[in-house]
Amino acid sequence: MEDVDLNVVVKWSGREFVIQYGPNDTVFDLKNFIYTQTKVKPERQKLLNLKFKGKTPEETCNLSSLKLKSGFKIMMMGSLEEEIEKVNSEPEGMPEVVNDLDIEDEEVAIENQEIYLAKIEKRIKEYEVKILNEFRPNKKLLVLDIDYTLFDHRSSAETGNELMRPYLHEFLTSAYEDYEIVIWSATSMKWIEEKMRLLGVSTHGSYKIAFYLDSSAMISVHIPKYGVLDVKPLGVIWGKFPQFSPKNTIMFDDIRRNFLMNPKNGLKIRPFRLAHLNRSTDTELLKLAQYLKILAENCDDFSSVNHRHWETYKPKRKRYH
Repeated sequence: MEDVDLNVVVKWSGREFVIQYGPNDTVFDLKNFIYTQTKVKPERQKLLNLKFKGKTPEETCNLSSLKLKSGFKIMMMGSLEEEIEKVNSEPEGMPEVVNDLDIEDEEVAIENQEIYLAKIEKRIKEYEVKILNEFRPNKKLLVLDIDYTLFDHRSSAETGNELMRPYLHEFLTSAYEDYEIVIWSATSMKWIEEKMRLLGVSTHGSYKIAFYLDSSAMISVHIPKYGVLDVKPLGVIWGKFPQFSPKNTIMFDDIRRNFLMNPKNGLKIRPFRLAHLNRSTDTELLKLAQYLKILAENCDDFSSVNHRHWETYKPKRKRYH
């Protein structure tokens, strides 16, 4: 019987690559096959969920000993040489490059247009939400993006922890006291699940995630100045779970256009990039944990607050009669 080539699916930089290998190939051979398709050098590649007896396998390890099923999904971190050179040679003082559009709320007023409300109704009816943990009474709602919000998904690293935004678990533990937590990423559900597993979010003992939403829960809108954009309408959640509304919901995302349908409920978080350089100084999540606590304890309507000024927000004193 002839040996049959097997294959794995490598996820890198938002794309998927089908990599074929033979039963006698090693991890080093696999990295070279990956290099052929991605041009990421083997020494730059970090195959995060490739394990042998619970540990990262040596490059000499035979792939057959890993007992991979054909089609096994591998998440790879790694940078192209030209990208690394560009980062290393980037002059200081340059403005931050963000994968976003300079969209001001006053430029776009689309949240009440009937065509988009109809799309939201379609999502409410057809999109299936898998509840991971039951809701608790009287909790607010926090909706979180993943890439560049909780996780630097493009830098190279040996483990998911090295790409995790500092204080992530402390932040989620604090938020969970007052909020149900939802993860909404513009990727597929399988990769959301994989990232949450790599970061230790899905199995953490101090907090629980209510549910995940993926790209198929988003809708497309047309902005004359920018064309067609995919956005995350919170109305999908509100339509499915009426206990949540503009009054008790806040969304964090590093891309402002994602909350074009709900501009008063979105907070644009500073993107977490170049994890190897910024891990020791990034305290964004610690500060935001305090902001969420202040909102939960003092604000009756989240949509009445300008979240762009969250760092200087001071709640109005409640009057007691």
